[in-house]
Amino acid sequence: MPINLPKDLPVIEKLRDENIFVMDQERAHTQDIRPLEVLIVNLMPEKEKTEHQLLRLLGNTPLQTNVTFLRMASYQPKNVSSSHLDQFYKVFEDIKDRRFDGMIVTGAPVEQMPFEEVAYWPEIVTLLFWAKTHVTSTLSICWGAQAVLYHEFTIEKEDLPKKCSGVYPHSLLTPHSPLVRGFNDTFLAPHSRHTTVSYEKLLKQPALEVVAVSDQAGVFLVQSKDQRHIMATGHLEYDATTLRDEYERDIAKGLECEVPENYFPDDDPTKDPQNTWRSHTHLLFSNWLNYYVYQQTPFEWSTSS
Repeated sequence: MPINLPKDLPVIEKLRDENIFVMDQERAHTQDIRPLEVLIVNLMPEKEKTEHQLLRLLGNTPLQTNVTFLRMASYQPKNVSSSHLDQFYKVFEDIKDRRFDGMIVTGAPVEQMPFEEVAYWPEIVTLLFWAKTHVTSTLSICWGAQAVLYHEFTIEKEDLPKKCSGVYPHSLLTPHSPLVRGFNDTFLAPHSRHTTVSYEKLLKQPALEVVAVSDQAGVFLVQSKDQRHIMATGHLEYDATTLRDEYERDIAKGLECEVPENYFPDDDPTKDPQNTWRSHTHLLFSNWLNYYVYQQTPFEWSTSS
């Protein structure tokens, strides 16, 4: 089934080139169906790249989905045009009276700052309070996951001695969880962050369950036992070249950074990296959308408590 998108969204043609089923909202309105409503809180600097990554995954499930993009009203991004934001993004005031079946909160390049010093932190807090009564399930990624763990479960992020950057093997701790249905017992996933969350502190939080961990990268997947929050500390949504782009960007800035681990063939940055995590990316998003959103959300929000 398709994802329903604004007619002129630039990424639509890229998705169609990848055989992702996209339907513009004009055509979708002629179909008698209750599509899922998903809110994407896009905090990443290169918004169009993140749109492409996430829409590709939402469009690869059998569920028809309407997508709404949200930006922070208190922050003006530098890597996307104002016209793109004005045409395709909402701010909280625009959507506060709506209800959504699912919400995705992306990562953000602010993880080395205390949460309260992030310019749009008050907006994030407002959004998370609002989501308690207006969203069925939230999938948060990297900094977004850390923000949810901090605000909802009082678990603070911790600095790493060096950046965790690379593709790492992970083990399942709860292989029978619907979130990881179809996963191999050991699977690969990319990480790109300077901070982490404590496995020991997560175990002491009775409302949480750790689903997958890595000996090298630490905790990866966490879910709340009420299934309202799914948190991924890494970036399964990344393209094959995203870690390379970040590495080359940091080198160009004159930053000291190591080659991403287990990423380039033979650890040689001149060789093209391969996407070794794609199948599990699609499984994660389809499992979340099916088991935690579609099968949990009320058919009519207006009749739910």
